[in-house]
Amino acid sequence: MKKPMLGTLAAFCLAAFALCFAGPNRDNGDGAIRAVLTAQQAAWNEGKVDIFLDGYWQSAELTFSGSNGVARGFDAVRERYKKSYPDRQAMGKLDFSELEIRMLGSDAALVLGHWHLTREKGDVGGVFSLVFERFPNGWRIIHDHTSVVPSS
Repeated sequence: MKKPMLGTLAAFCLAAFALCFAGPNRDNGDGAIRAVLTAQQAAWNEGKVDIFLDGYWQSAELTFSGSNGVARGFDAVRERYKKSYPDRQAMGKLDFSELEIRMLGSDAALVLGHWHLTREKGDVGGVFSLVFERFPNGWRIIHDHTSVVPSS
């Protein structure tokens, strides 16, 4: 009887040792945040602005900074998108690239990246910084700062 118990104790000690050096196995948010951005890109490319907006915090406290100033609140951000991209042709094909995700804590992250729209009337692109927060229903963008960078 002592041998099985000794094996169990050794396995427990080995697992505890591994946890001490590996740290807790927690979701750091990186994969979930990338999934939000992937879903946004897919929705945009299907012409579904309202589904694209699911990645944003639906709150009066949401902020969006861009070349036209600051939009405050989810409704204002939605109106901004619908005015700037009134139809599928204006939306073009969206591509995100060069994503950098920096965790700011267990429930907050900063995302830097590039965006590019391929459109018939001419391509456009630039850079963005997003602040994400983890809510009970998942990660959402609470602040978006998007800038156009002219092609050189």
